[in-house]
Amino acid sequence: MKRRTFAGALAGFITTAWSTPDAPPAKRTVLVLGDSLAAGYGLDPAQAFPALLQRRADAAGLAFEVINAGVSGDTTAGGLRRLDWLLRREIHVLLIELGGNDGLRGIQPATTRANLEKMIEKAKGKYPKIRIVLAGMQMPPNMGDAFTEAFRVIYPELAAKHRVDLVPFLLEGVGGVPELNQPDRIHPTAEGQEILAGNIWKVLEGVLRKDSQI
Repeated sequence: MKRRTFAGALAGFITTAWSTPDAPPAKRTVLVLGDSLAAGYGLDPAQAFPALLQRRADAAGLAFEVINAGVSGDTTAGGLRRLDWLLRREIHVLLIELGGNDGLRGIQPATTRANLEKMIEKAKGKYPKIRIVLAGMQMPPNMGDAFTEAFRVIYPELAAKHRVDLVPFLLEGVGGVPELNQPDRIHPTAEGQEILAGNIWKVLEGVLRKDSQI
């Protein structure tokens, strides 16, 4: 999940979005804190799943602004470092899509777990009523049985412990399917991104509808 020039454009977009942190947002906000899967590596940003989620929310009549804070190559440590700044603007729903790069780099699952947990605690500490969705990830078998299992259980265990919502496996139906991935076999095609958006929407739609009633 590599860095590319989109990260620079993204930084400019986010800077604009947070330039007036005290101004009330026009809509309730969904922050997607992610890596190249959210950034839409190799694709137009409009083809990445955050933009597709925005379309689904609009079509459902749900007044939410989906903010894409995906940065290619990011890890859970990087996401944790960015979170304080991102939370300057009030966030109603936080979707955490991080951890894949940790696993692929062989970072110990305990470290990934600790970083994700700190993100959850930090967001809840800033906005006690925030709703959080974890996008679960899994590692390929070549990482070894012990590693892949220790990594796999991070997401459901944190979701249960902190009572947050869980997308069981973000890449369900896409991971390992050549025609749904770019030549690097890591990053989804536009069609693959549509499936990712669908996997998330199964969980996120209910979260947004509940949040709309607050």
